[in-house]
Amino acid sequence: MGALLRMDRITKTFPGVKALDDVSLEVAEGEIHAICGENGAGKSTLMKVLSGVYPVGSYEGQITYDGQPAAFGSIRDSEDLGIIIIHQELALVPLLTIAENIFLGNERATRGVIDWPETFRQTEALLAKVGLRETPGTRVDTLGVGKQQLVEIAKALSKNVRLLILDEPTAALSEGDSQALLDLLLELKGQGVTSIIISHKLNEVRRVADSVTVIRDGATISTLEAKGLTEDRIVRDMVGRDMAHRYPERERRAGEVVFELRDWNVGHPEQRDRRMIRDLSMQVRAGEVVGIAGLMGAGRTELAMSVFGRSYGRDISGQVLMHGRPVDVSTVDRAIAAGLAYVTEDRKTLGLILDETIRRNTVLANLGAVATRGVVDDGRETEVAETYRRSLRIRTPSVFQKVMNLSGGNQQKVVLAKWLFTDPELLILDEPTRGIDVGAKYEIYSIINDLSAAGKAVILISSEMPELLGLCDRIHVMNQGRFVGELTAAEASQEAIMSLIVRE
Repeated sequence: MGALLRMDRITKTFPGVKALDDVSLEVAEGEIHAICGENGAGKSTLMKVLSGVYPVGSYEGQITYDGQPAAFGSIRDSEDLGIIIIHQELALVPLLTIAENIFLGNERATRGVIDWPETFRQTEALLAKVGLRETPGTRVDTLGVGKQQLVEIAKALSKNVRLLILDEPTAALSEGDSQALLDLLLELKGQGVTSIIISHKLNEVRRVADSVTVIRDGATISTLEAKGLTEDRIVRDMVGRDMAHRYPERERRAGEVVFELRDWNVGHPEQRDRRMIRDLSMQVRAGEVVGIAGLMGAGRTELAMSVFGRSYGRDISGQVLMHGRPVDVSTVDRAIAAGLAYVTEDRKTLGLILDETIRRNTVLANLGAVATRGVVDDGRETEVAETYRRSLRIRTPSVFQKVMNLSGGNQQKVVLAKWLFTDPELLILDEPTRGIDVGAKYEIYSIINDLSAAGKAVILISSEMPELLGLCDRIHVMNQGRFVGELTAAEASQEAIMSLIVRE
């Protein structure tokens, strides 16, 4: 099969940053082509150039599509040729129905009047294609993220998609939803749809891709056939070095008990007769990393949020102790004052103010430390942000840059900086590497190791079992709001964790 798409020597510059530097890409018709690279490598920028989000004239280089030069001035121009992009942040209107979302801006109408029977008929046919059983009249805000992804793909099919671009399509999906989406991509390939998938999940890339292009620091590093390709080879091209050791080594030394939870119970915030956390107790020592494993819905995030200022739940009972003394964690302010910090799993909604600068986000949780008589000292604020920018290696030309313009890995470092500035004794990390690439993950792991070496107590919640096994001194296994087992680092394995979960 010949090339459906060629992008030759694409260069895209933002103020102070060259995001793309002579990047070239070739995609064969009918294939699934994966683009891999660290956060900030330029993957999404390249796809925005292709889809017309960044219009012709705002970049250098040439795009050839279906053998013809292409110059897209808008998304509409690329969509007219069957190039459809589905961004990581889904572009659906929550309060509209599935049918309304699918044909929004592309309505089935006669003389300006929407033909609802035809709209519903076509919607039903599209939903059948993507394997979604909901009715056309179902409101989108009642669907989970996995089903919303399927609605986006149905929307793309309604526009006679020929080249489908998916940016981190499984980043927010469960394992089951991820597999269903990948199966759908393979089905669409069988129907002649060409796909480009941006993903940091290398096992998924190897499962569905025909070829892989690796981008590093805004430049094309390699394009490889996926057959027989190892994850180690992809990682080496992504980060520019071998990563035989995915998890940095550290000396494990646990000190005195810093944090203790006794008989913790948490009720559901709305369903009075439902308990989310049941009679749960745990300890974390200075210099120790304690993991919490469990399937989605086990209660891990609910536990963390209930402890941190009772941010979740009702009818909460039990005790929190720091250094053996009971402390008041009934509000977020009091939890911070007691020495707790919580890095949320949802950094974009709950962890950051995206429209604010790195400088302002860094000091948000401890404004008093950069203020005099209630007035923030701009110079001190900048000094603090610069200190964390250097120590955490946040890739940015300036701390005055808005965090919305950072890659996922760098956004996560800003969240960490915010909480490290409070000088916590216990740091609760909830899915700290979700949605970031292997290079940025290694840097986050190194930060966790540095914290434990400095005597901090760390609780690590993660859905990635290799991550827990590679970082933790002990692992609690959680199911239905209870701890169902505890494993030391020597005892722990993926099989041992799963056997505890399924035993319940």
